[in-house]
Amino acid sequence: MAKGKTTMEVGADGVAVITLINPPVNSLSFDVLYNLKSNYEEALSRDDVKAIVITGAKGKFSGGFDISGFGEIQKGTMKEPKVGYISIDILTDLLEAARKPSVAAIDGLALGGGLELSMACHARISAPGAQLGLPELQLGVIPGFGGTQRLPRLVGLTKALEMILTSKAVKAEEGHTLGLIDAVVPPADLLNAARRWALDIAERKKPWVSSVLKTDKLPPLGEAREILKFAKDQTRKQAPNMKHPLMCLEAVEVGIVSGPRVGLEREAQIGSEVINLDTTKGLIHVFFSQRGTTKVPGVTDRGLVPRKINKVAIIGGGLMGSGIATALILSNYPVILKEVNEKFLEAGIGRVKANLQSRVKKGKMSKEKFEKTMSLLKGSLDYESFRDVDMVIEAVIENISLKQQIFADLEKYCPQHCILASNTSTIDLNKIGERTKSQDRIIGAHFFSPAHVMPLLEIVRTNHTSAQVIVDLLDVGKKIKKTPVVVGNCTGFAVNRMFFPYTQAAMFLVEHGADPYLIDRAVSKFGMPMGPFRLCDLVGFGVAIATATQFIENFSERTYKSMIIPLMQEDKRAGEATRKGFYLYDDRRKAKPDPELKKYIEKARNLSGAKLDPKLEKLSEKEIIEMTFFPVVNEACRVFAEGIAVKAADLDIAGIFGMGFPPYRGGIMFWADSIGSKYIYSKLDEWSKTYGDFFKPCAFLAERGSKGAPLSAPLEQSRSRL
Repeated sequence: MAKGKTTMEVGADGVAVITLINPPVNSLSFDVLYNLKSNYEEALSRDDVKAIVITGAKGKFSGGFDISGFGEIQKGTMKEPKVGYISIDILTDLLEAARKPSVAAIDGLALGGGLELSMACHARISAPGAQLGLPELQLGVIPGFGGTQRLPRLVGLTKALEMILTSKAVKAEEGHTLGLIDAVVPPADLLNAARRWALDIAERKKPWVSSVLKTDKLPPLGEAREILKFAKDQTRKQAPNMKHPLMCLEAVEVGIVSGPRVGLEREAQIGSEVINLDTTKGLIHVFFSQRGTTKVPGVTDRGLVPRKINKVAIIGGGLMGSGIATALILSNYPVILKEVNEKFLEAGIGRVKANLQSRVKKGKMSKEKFEKTMSLLKGSLDYESFRDVDMVIEAVIENISLKQQIFADLEKYCPQHCILASNTSTIDLNKIGERTKSQDRIIGAHFFSPAHVMPLLEIVRTNHTSAQVIVDLLDVGKKIKKTPVVVGNCTGFAVNRMFFPYTQAAMFLVEHGADPYLIDRAVSKFGMPMGPFRLCDLVGFGVAIATATQFIENFSERTYKSMIIPLMQEDKRAGEATRKGFYLYDDRRKAKPDPELKKYIEKARNLSGAKLDPKLEKLSEKEIIEMTFFPVVNEACRVFAEGIAVKAADLDIAGIFGMGFPPYRGGIMFWADSIGSKYIYSKLDEWSKTYGDFFKPCAFLAERGSKGAPLSAPLEQSRSRL
């Protein structure tokens, strides 16, 4: 089946208008590009055509190359040379070197391949506010349609590198100032202005510019090399585990040193090479998986339409409640924040205000917008104002009887259609709703701290939750710019359940002789935002103990019970908040190792009866990563096998957006499959025989590992709780 097309209409003025059509963003699939080539060649051969305008259908120029094409290349169903062939053949030889001028009429967006296509035209006319950028690096690929050559020549080397390396788009107005856009005109006049401009070029009334041949904005060679050297050094620091940004910089450099033609050829070559990098495969997997989380079999395929949520109430104005309130009012939801007394209510509203004020300070929000957004928040000390709310999110402390009482009260005061959601991170939702008769509208809305910043929303459903309520919450998640993942109900749900062995594995290694600071360093180097010990300090020991208690109660046979944190807590250490935890913290919260930590480790070792193991004292970075993350893979397999997640890719996204697992590794299950189930099973099996049941491979991992089968392959028999 053809994916997308182009159309061509020739006007009486002699301008051929070629329109890109591939909803929703007119992405450049191979079909679109070959149609474009065919239309273009026809326009060049026709005597009644003087000039050409390229535009996009329905107010969008183009969102870029159709990334599913890269998926085809990776699977081997399409050969790499097609990418290079399209880049050089269509854009350079056909458009730019044509004897008839072309103008891009840009509306909405011109991103990635869309911007590259427009840069191969002889001029670019844009509607106000259009987004222009090259975001390819965040997908693991490079701007392979001439972007590495044309952008530096249009906007200068420094600005081009900033746009490419940060994947940051600019608006049309800034693009005009930079020289990327030739004119900004009202949307209604866009096509006519582009036609006139194209005819003016044809009649030599306006300059005929081939952007790839421009040199006036390029710095002298010595200066260019210095700029590129600085960019490479920064890239090595900020993305040490990724090769493709440096490969991209190489393509830019070749073009500047050896000229654009050689640069285009090197770009095409590199474009074909990056497709096969493991990091690129991981990032492309994440791209598709993130878009797939909103598809839940038996829920989103039933034709249900999300109901309109007009007003939301939040119970509890602590860090989580205020963060959730911030996220909601930022997306124009009116919110009622309930607290138990005036003092707590004032503090909760103060937190929301502070969250918004930090946006004002950073220039992300105007003072007028701040006032308007804050006006959406109202405080309350009782349930009277809950009579017309469409959704309530409970965000009080993890106390089961308190939560049960709240839900029993909500049933009395809220309208019958109101969604009753809990932000609990570990407690079973069936227990929370035990005293109600409304179990079909009880759902988990588990945000991650800080709730207005962290991108994941774990939507937890029970066996009773109605499909309509799930569809409604998925819609809210999307509107507040979160990535929602629907999971089943169990202790810890998906993210906390998968990662509970993460810290425990680190504690085990330390009690058996490993250096905690080496573990943190290795884990950070692997790509996590911070190591397990630094994370414990950040969340605080109170949270760490409360969470560990839940797992000890529910999974006692495979929990490693370390006393390190309780011993430190006895000495008034509680993590970063007290400036003492596994690290010591200065006024700026900068962490440094604490020599005193050894005594707590020795005490804990004596209490647990752990013995120093010479092997574990001399672990390599690779061994640290395996012994820390293979238990996480093991638990993720249990979560998948139990049907807590519908598909393995949902666990990948949950781990990336909830725990900061490096996206370029594709997520926990994708990463595990890149290593191989056989190897992971053999290592866990070996460690469990030496060190006990904490490492024991689950039945699912043992079965797949014995066959060398992928861990992420769908379950043969669906036992999904969903």
